Amino acid sequence: MSNEEILPAVEVLEPGEVCRSVEVLLPRDVPLGGPRAMPVSRTLPQKKRSLVGSWCFLDHYGPDDVSVTGGMHVPRHPHTGLATVSWLFEGEIDHLDSGGNAARVVPGELNLMIAGRGITHQEISTDATRQLHGVQLWYALPDATRFTDNHFAHYVPEPVSPAPGAVARVFLGELAGSVSPVDTRTPDLLGAEITLKARAEVTFDVRRDFEFAALAETGTVFVNGTGVAHRALGYVPTGSDTITLRAGDADSRVILLGGVPFDEQIVMWWNFIGRSHDEVVDFRRRYQVELGFEEGELTGERLFGDYPDGQPAPLPAPALPTVRLRPREQ
Repeated sequence: MSNEEILPAVEVLEPGEVCRSVEVLLPRDVPLGGPRAMPVSRTLPQKKRSLVGSWCFLDHYGPDDVSVTGGMHVPRHPHTGLATVSWLFEGEIDHLDSGGNAARVVPGELNLMIAGRGITHQEISTDATRQLHGVQLWYALPDATRFTDNHFAHYVPEPVSPAPGAVARVFLGELAGSVSPVDTRTPDLLGAEITLKARAEVTFDVRRDFEFAALAETGTVFVNGTGVAHRALGYVPTGSDTITLRAGDADSRVILLGGVPFDEQIVMWWNFIGRSHDEVVDFRRRYQVELGFEEGELTGERLFGDYPDGQPAPLPAPALPTVRLRPREQ
């Protein structure tokens, strides 16, 4: 099975039924950083599934020995039309952005950066970090909010126990009676961490109009009875009233994402999300000119903002493909 193969499943459900057809999306390894690149497992986007709800990007990393990998060192770079979610299990990361926000990302605390029409930021693991372990998530902003101002939010979700041996931390949306107050500017979204003791099982009541993806963050977990191996993603389509997660013979952790299927066309390239090839080309041009990588004229406001002095040099945008960028498949 190739790293981008999906195990297909189609199931029509009656009200009250549980979807037992789960697609298993396998990760691919991606280097993140410079010469000592930190290894990352990426399960979104994939060739055959780019989105789950409006979630469009999922990187899972660690636990990594920072003395070997060099940790996370991602200098200043741009984003448009999306929001980033940083969620850690071990270690610490310093965040700095052109919206004037500086924050330390620590385990169990949400850091959400909404790029809106444009932002730049950097993420660098702290000197005190010895092990780095977490996920980086993106979701696409709908047309109604993608040109709004950038924004940063921090939230510490209270743990809830919906079943014996199960603990949920809901950082976005609503699940198991826990509601995150964070404004996502994207309606109908869910993000949660679920920890399960060995062989523990939990069933969540969920919205039938949501689709879901469950990342098996540690060990094998069972999503509606289907085994999902470590680092893989179990996809559940719309139409089910419940989702059941069960741990194997060891304690497990799951990142559960969900949302109403995103019905807008997106073009996603590098760190930009737009609606057409030409729009993404213009985002790249503006970034290169604003940060001095290329010469050119700009009209209107700057998209990517000012930045404090004394920081690592920003990343230039890579060269565009020689073919036109195509919209992502839903």
